[in-house]
Amino acid sequence: MILALLAGAALFLAFSNGANDNFKGFATVWGSSSLSYRTALLLANAATLAGGVVSIILADGLIKQFSGKGLVDDGLAASAPFALSVAGGASATVALATRLGFPVSTTHAIMGGLIGAGIASGEVIAFGHLGQQFILPLLSSPIISASFALIACWVAMRIVPRRPAVGLSAAHRRREPAALTVAHIASAFTICFARGVNDTPKLAALLLGAGVLGAFSSSLAIALVMVVGGLILSRRVAETMSLKLSEIDGVQGTVANLVTSTVVLGASALSLPVSTTHVSVGSIIGSGKAANTLDLSTVRNVLLSWVVTLPVAMASAALIMWLSGIFA
Repeated sequence: MILALLAGAALFLAFSNGANDNFKGFATVWGSSSLSYRTALLLANAATLAGGVVSIILADGLIKQFSGKGLVDDGLAASAPFALSVAGGASATVALATRLGFPVSTTHAIMGGLIGAGIASGEVIAFGHLGQQFILPLLSSPIISASFALIACWVAMRIVPRRPAVGLSAAHRRREPAALTVAHIASAFTICFARGVNDTPKLAALLLGAGVLGAFSSSLAIALVMVVGGLILSRRVAETMSLKLSEIDGVQGTVANLVTSTVVLGASALSLPVSTTHVSVGSIIGSGKAANTLDLSTVRNVLLSWVVTLPVAMASAALIMWLSGIFA
């Protein structure tokens, strides 16, 4: 029974992750009116699926990290109640954020779930391992991406002919140079591919760690369910990323996407669990700052949603772990 619950919780987390994350690579493409929402959505999910399949080969290290081994006792990390608590706490957090339209980090939510479930089980958390392998990459990656995007966008705006985004109609913004539009869409596809590579193993670890499915089957199932979630429930988060954070033109969008894909793919190769959400939002903020097009109230609300992600996931996972002990 508990294995069935675990499989359901892990797949629901994948569904919620897809709804919250799959579109993020194409946020700047829709925001700059380079593609319609529907076309951008289909391409985003196709790229995510491709990345999820490739992750089976490239990202085995992330599967091992997100099983919880090294953070808590190996026996606990391999238990079904622990994995169920992590998946349940993280999925509840991401689903709530998606419903509210906030682009949050599934990586962050899983980390909160790992901590909450570990504390509720009475285990000593390896906070040194937590800081080095989880917290440092999560905190530093949006700062790095925002800084790189700020500098790169400032340079690009002085090289590439462009029209300012502020105050222009969608029809005006569509008239970007053709080569720039192609590069923008290609960079968006790369981000979604990179996201699939980086995120699929994190979710597959929940199934693999408790022995529900093998590595290949876990990764494939997670990738497919992420696509379903992305196709059905991406709209609210897409509107926040594409239309509310910042006015976006092709130059800003291309720069932000290239920075995001470079940081996320580099992290995957090094088995560092960065958040595509944090990186992509950081890149949009950096490019928006360079162009002076940020909506600071939206930026503030998104950052606040990141702050509450960890404690909400911790509390939810701890509650599930406590309940699983009562009904065991």
